[in-house]
Amino acid sequence: MALTSKVLFFLFLALSLSGWLSPPLALSAGILFGLSFPHPYGAQSPSVARFLLQASVVGLGFGMNLHEVLKAGRSGFFYTAISISFAIALGVGLGKMLQVRGNSSFLITTGTAICGGSAIAAIGPILEANEEEMAVALGAVFILNSIALLIFPPIGGALHLSQTQFGLWAALAIHDTSSVVGAASKYGAQALVIGTTVKLARALWIVPLALATAAVKRSKSRVPLPWFILFFCLAAVVNTYLPGLSRLTHALSTLGRLGLTATLFLIGTGISRSTLREVGWRPLLQAVLLWLVVGCGSLYLIRAGLISF
Repeated sequence: MALTSKVLFFLFLALSLSGWLSPPLALSAGILFGLSFPHPYGAQSPSVARFLLQASVVGLGFGMNLHEVLKAGRSGFFYTAISISFAIALGVGLGKMLQVRGNSSFLITTGTAICGGSAIAAIGPILEANEEEMAVALGAVFILNSIALLIFPPIGGALHLSQTQFGLWAALAIHDTSSVVGAASKYGAQALVIGTTVKLARALWIVPLALATAAVKRSKSRVPLPWFILFFCLAAVVNTYLPGLSRLTHALSTLGRLGLTATLFLIGTGISRSTLREVGWRPLLQAVLLWLVVGCGSLYLIRAGLISF
């Protein structure tokens, strides 16, 4: 069984890196693997996935125009601030109503409000959350994050959302940056630019939230800075102002997309039967209700023209 799981793990990872699998298929393959086989590299996979995600986001920057990035970032700032505030208030309220124990409620809330696993990983040490609380929050968010990547593009197509509308909706309603980029790239090039940029602007809110949480908890934990977002912007600068490097930037952008697909496979492998058992119904219900309100609410506002570029 151990040899079989290793062979299948590297086979699907290679298929993801080669581009043979689309982002939704890579994620689905990862989930099926995680539910069917023991993970041969369970301890190392999360850190590798985190590094690969950040490197891939920087690679995607080499395929984007700086002016479009700045426009999307400015336009999405206000919507991001409002939606994060609303999601945190609602999530805390739902956690109390459902009597979700310990730090899991706030971790699920921040993961939904900002950027999934990255926010949970940043806030967890500040709250001094234990391994079980971290696992519950990450499990609940990753399950819904995976579902979102699979269902958002078909929903967007059925509702005839424009590229701009879908990119904004994905950035506001999907938890992790990896799945936002995966869903947006499936929908179209313009959706990818808007979805990636608005989501990265959203990820910057980890810093003030972490500082505020540390002040309330009087924690001395170090607040992580998302430096990869700065490198993403620098990559867009190179692509915009150094046209002579177009062949190189195109190659790096392609590597970024392939790396992201592999990241989604690795994230999928983290959803196992034990993860599903650990989550429990109360935290999962909190995560589902919060996600549905954020997702449906943002979709309604975008289609009504109340949120637009």
